[in-house]
Amino acid sequence: MNKKTIYSIIAVLIIVGIYGYEHFLKEEASAEIIKQGQTVKTDTNEYFLPTSTTGQIVHHDGYSLSYSEPHEQAEWVAYELKKSHLSNTNFKRPYFEIDNTVKTGAAHWRNYKKSGYDRGHLCPAGDRKYSQVAHDETFLTSNISPQEHSFNSGIWNTLEQKVRYWARKYDGVFVVTGGVLKGKMKTIGEEEVSVPNQFYKVLIDNNTGKTKIIAFLMPHKNSNEPLYKFVVSVDEVEQLTGIDFFPELDDATENKLEASSSYKDWSFN
Repeated sequence: MNKKTIYSIIAVLIIVGIYGYEHFLKEEASAEIIKQGQTVKTDTNEYFLPTSTTGQIVHHDGYSLSYSEPHEQAEWVAYELKKSHLSNTNFKRPYFEIDNTVKTGAAHWRNYKKSGYDRGHLCPAGDRKYSQVAHDETFLTSNISPQEHSFNSGIWNTLEQKVRYWARKYDGVFVVTGGVLKGKMKTIGEEEVSVPNQFYKVLIDNNTGKTKIIAFLMPHKNSNEPLYKFVVSVDEVEQLTGIDFFPELDDATENKLEASSSYKDWSFN
């Protein structure tokens, strides 16, 4: 065997070794992210995380989620929206990508192609404009749900803007949002991604010295009704979804706040 051949073999072995080591590091990082119940580096206040009915919680830098494999989407996405997170920065819109940290396999974005439904963000890209990484990870397929365009760009968008208003006014709110993955639903794509008939958004504000909660439940269709018409109790959303939203609150506070559908402590001006 001549020297040229030996050098070529050594070069190939080095390249394979480097690739293998990088792959090992990526796998280790992914494994760390998807371990349920383990503290990872995230910008989410884990004290306010809901329970998971699926047993599959994933933490990203800017939000956490509970993935429902039967419905190929998150049953909830949760994140803290601080006043300091709000920015007018305009990042280039990236392509949607499969979330490889979902251990059962997240849905492919192609399920939405020609389906007639938007790839509706659960954690909006507009809530994560404080960094390129936080913005781009909202385009993972674990963070989207099929939404009618008129709903996505209409009443749902109005609610998202109101959440930003409250984040500014109250110096931050914690947000939990998702589709109600119950009952008979349409599906789209080869992976049969469920199309929720209703969407919810639950907020808690614990920054102003008085803990307050508000919940919204919206039929999956556009509406010209004012937002307060969609306010319900957290208990109602819990009964529909099977999710316990704020289990870390003391029982007396949780029971009192979650039973109320009052919105008097939230400004709708």
